[in-house]
This record gives sequence, C-alpha cells and structure tokens, in this order.
Amino acid sequence: MNKLITEGIQAQVGEEKNFEPKAQIQDLGNDDQAFWAFTVMDAAELGFPDPPKDQPSWLGLAQAVFNRQTEKWDPTQCKGGMRWQKFPFNPGWDYKNLPSNGGYFHLAARLARYTGNNTYVDYANRMWDWIENGPMWQNKTDGLYLYDGIHVENCDKHDPGEWTYNVGQLLSGASYLYDYSSDNSTKQLWHDRIDVLMKNTDRWFYKTAGTNDANKPPPGGGQIMAEAACEFVQPQKCNQDQPSFKGFTTRWFAMTSVLAPWTNATIYPRMLATAQAVATQCVGTADNQIPGTSCGRRWYQTRWDGYSGVGEQMSAASAFQNLLIANAKKPVTAKKGGTSKSDPGLGNDDGQGTGQPAIYTRKITTGDKAGAAILTILGLGMALGGGAWMVIGS
Repeated sequence: MNKLITEGIQAQVGEEKNFEPKAQIQDLGNDDQAFWAFTVMDAAELGFPDPPKDQPSWLGLAQAVFNRQTEKWDPTQCKGGMRWQKFPFNPGWDYKNLPSNGGYFHLAARLARYTGNNTYVDYANRMWDWIENGPMWQNKTDGLYLYDGIHVENCDKHDPGEWTYNVGQLLSGASYLYDYSSDNSTKQLWHDRIDVLMKNTDRWFYKTAGTNDANKPPPGGGQIMAEAACEFVQPQKCNQDQPSFKGFTTRWFAMTSVLAPWTNATIYPRMLATAQAVATQCVGTADNQIPGTSCGRRWYQTRWDGYSGVGEQMSAASAFQNLLIANAKKPVTAKKGGTSKSDPGLGNDDGQGTGQPAIYTRKITTGDKAGAAILTILGLGMALGGGAWMVIGS
C-alpha cells in the first residue's frame, strides 16, 4: 500500500518537481497546487516513508510549491495576494480567492513548524495581514464572515460566497503557528486569532432537520456540519468540487483540536455528532455503487438525499476517520520524529544558475515590511477571504 500511495502522489509531481505538470497547465489553480502540497505535508508529518533517494522528499515537494507560489505574490493589484489561476490564459486569472491565499498561509505555517525556519513565519504573517485587512475578512455584529474572493478590477468588493474549508484552512494554519510559537506574546496572538475563527465556525453547524421532505434549510445552533452556500437551495447547486469541502474541513478541525487543545471541547462533540449524522446519509444506492453505501450531501437530513459522488464519499470518510484524532499524537517535526529531508531550493531557480531560490531562504527586508505596514494601515479603513484520504492517527 505504501508503494501504491507513493506512486500515486509522484505521478502528479510534474517536470519542475512542484506539482505543476504540463498536462494540467490549462486548468491548474494555485489552490489545486496547494492541496498537493498539503498531501505531501501530511506524509512528512505522519512519518510516511520518503520516496527513493533519487526522487524529491515529501518535505522538499512541499517546499517546492511554497517557492513557486511565493513568486505569485502580486502587489500590483489589490495590494498583494495571489491570483486564483496560475496563468493568464486560464479563466479566473482576474480573481484572487481565499482558498489559494489561505492555502499559502496554511502551507507556510506547516513548513515553519516542521522545519523550524522562521522565514516561513514571515511569509505566513504577510499573507495573514493581507487577508485580514482586505474585503474578504468582514467583522459584522454577529461575528466574522470569510468571503471567497475578490476580482482585481474592483479590489474593494468581495464575492458573496462563503465555504467551510476557507475557515478550516485558516484555523488549522493558525493552530500550527500557535503550537510552533515559543514566546508568550506570539502564542497569545495566535490563541486570540484562533478564538476569532472558532466563533466563525458556529455558523457552519446546524440541528437535524429530520427527513425534511420539503428540503428546507435546517435550524441553526446545532452540531451537524453543513455547506450552506450550496446545500440550502432547492435543487441543490453544489458543483463537482463543493461536496468535498466538508471533508477537508473536518480534517483541519481535527488537527486544530490537537494543536490548540482548548478548542477540543467545542470541536470533538461537533465531529462526533456530524459523524453520527453522516451515517444516516450513507445508506443510498447510486448507480455503479454497492447497494446501501452511497453517501449524500445533506448530513442534517435523516434519509439519503439522492446525491452521490467522489466528493460526497470522501467527505463522509473524513468525518468518520477524523474521530480517531482523540488518540492521535501531534504531527512530527524535523527535530521531533520527522524523517523527511529538507530541500528548500526545490522547484525553482533564482535565474543566476545557483539552483537556489532567490527569496525563500532570506528574511523579509525592510522594504517588504514597509509595504506590509502600508497595506495594514490602508486595510484598517476597509470594512477578509491534504490529501483528505490520509488518515490522522498514531
């Protein structure tokens, strides 16, 4: 099985060893690439055996994605951030979205904790500041709202969509930095940020709606996760990707409960109630599936909703598997149990023939910090934005 998983991951590595294969250029987003980086970070943090020595390590591949995406920081429009798509000829090039930028933050946080290199913290902070001080991050009277993205032709206006995995990746990224931080003030900073994000998660959990033949939205204030943006309409309008979002989110909630342990009292009861609800949805019979095993989308309903697919099955499996977090150890690091080898120059070149990236092992300069400060000041006047099959466990 190890060999099969290794081969499956390596098949997507690409010619430059950064999960940017030429065969996928025409529809590759920065968020897509980030999820492959999450997969190899899962492998490194779980102590999964590295590929053969003539192949890049799991950690090195994650570093390669970080290197490539750091190049994509775009201060010319909307004062920073990355675009959703990697290339101008792809639809969505004009959109800067939270999955891509939050994914970069999440990756930088994990690399910082694993390697102990504070350069990754610097870049994680730069991305956090851009998100928090932009229109995707909206503090309202009833709490924090995290919107999906902004179009570069109107940087002050956010897209109205909200998705569970946007808060999930920010929350878990913040928990990695909380666990990594050694001084009390920085630790408290991330503690406070985690608390703000945890309050946002209240809006993603609902009470059971029973059989709900009328397909009405469920009552709020419960403990069953729902993807309100696409599940609460009739007929449902979830696209091919969106049924998988709750699977990523349960994974990230579970890891948050380990790295920021005070959150466990809230997270674990929700995960348990959600998994129990999912079981009532995994009784359907879709075409070409074993009878009674198809999982639906609306976990708050007590009968199968008639939907099934890869995203639905993956999210259901994640809801069940992540209950194992109660007995899980913290992810390993380079200093504590990790065996995956660092390769900070992989996947990019500085153009000088050194084989090393131009910026990824240096500290952010005074000029960089000045630009970030200007962004922060301007932002204060504005009213933000792993492989799921890898099982968490010891």
